[in-house]
Order: sequence, then structure tokens, then C-alpha cells
Amino acid sequence: MDSTFAGKRVLIVDDEPQIGEVLSAYMQRESFESVVCLDVASALAELDKHRPDIMILDITLPDGSGLDILRRGNKDRRIPTIMLTARSDEVDRVVGLELGADDYVVKPFSPREVVARVRAVLRRADKQQAGAQDTEQIIQIKDLQIDARAHEVRVAGRPVPVTPAEFRILSVLASNAGQVLTRAQLLDLVHDDGSIFERTLDRHINNLRRKIEPNPEDPAYIVTVYGVGYKLRKD
Repeated sequence: MDSTFAGKRVLIVDDEPQIGEVLSAYMQRESFESVVCLDVASALAELDKHRPDIMILDITLPDGSGLDILRRGNKDRRIPTIMLTARSDEVDRVVGLELGADDYVVKPFSPREVVARVRAVLRRADKQQAGAQDTEQIIQIKDLQIDARAHEVRVAGRPVPVTPAEFRILSVLASNAGQVLTRAQLLDLVHDDGSIFERTLDRHINNLRRKIEPNPEDPAYIVTVYGVGYKLRKD
């Protein structure tokens, strides 16, 4: 048994009691602390009392959506999150990832797989936190400013609202300003489990251009290097 994450608190939200019980038992067997909620209301109340280290959220709940919990959890500081969905539709997964989810699991699933994914997400979160401590907290490129500590983006002093996923992509591009990153490299640096699809990445890039570019049709910051990938201009 790996004790690396012993004592880490896992919030499990699913309206099927059996799923919550099984996942909780597997988590506790691996030395995690787990709390199970059956609906949005109880999950939000739990968030107000105790901030978990990671959340496992079902998307479809009797009084709302797991996405509502994800939004609340990420309001002040991002919580690593895995989404559960019984739907084959890709839309739910895309929306969850755009709101800042780290991974998703489609039902039915193996509880062992969920535990493995929890460990992978927590390892990645620890790595990102350690990397952020070793790098500059504020990156300034022309009029674009990225403040890692405040999790803020500004253009010419104007705050620009971005999603957690957009912030991570922009931070990676800015940290490698002037360097062309292939889609594979960018996916690895932002989300190394490969749970963001290439077309989802392109959507994030397009959203960022609309938010930070003076003219999104003729980007001054994030440019496409055709046949290769993307880069953020530093000149």
C-alpha cells in the first residue's frame, strides 16, 4: 500500500448510495479519508465545513449537477476533481474539463481504476504546485501579465476572466514564450493524463484569443505554427 497520500480527504458525490459506499471503502483501504454526499446541497454544505484535497463528482444529481459543486469548489482555490458520468455524450466531459476538472470516468467503472486516477491527479497537482513555487510568480509579455499567485490574467492592466484550464494553458505557453509547442507537448504539460482532447485544446486556444487578443483574427500573442503547434510571441 502506497502511503504517499495517506490522510488526504476525498469528497465523493453520487446519488447512488452503493457507488458512494464502494468508492469510499476502496479509498479508505488505501488510507484516504473519504466523505460521501448524495446531492448538491449536502456536498456544498460539506465544502463549507471542510475543504477536500480532491473531489469525485457525479454530473447528474437529483437537485442539480456536479458541475455546480465544481464551480463552488474552484471559487477561491482550485480543488483537483474527477467527474463521473453515465453519458456517452462528449459535451458533459468537455464542459467539466473547461470548468477545471482534471479527469473524468465513464460509468460503469472499476473502483481500482478510480483510485489509480485519484493518485495520478494528486501527483500531478503536487507537481504543478512544486513547479509553480520554483518559477516566477508573475510573467509579463508586452501588455499581457500572468500572475500565478493571484491566478489572474491582465491585458494592459485590465483583468481578463479565464477558466482554470485556460489559465494553465496560457501559463504553459507564457513560460515557454517564443518556443513552438506541439499539441502533444502542450497536452502533456497542461494535462499529462491525456484527458483533454486535441479539439478541446483548440477550443481553449480560441477562447483565450477572444479574451486577450486585440484582434483574435490576427493574433498578437498566441499564434498557430501550421503543421506544428502553438507558440506565444514574446517580442
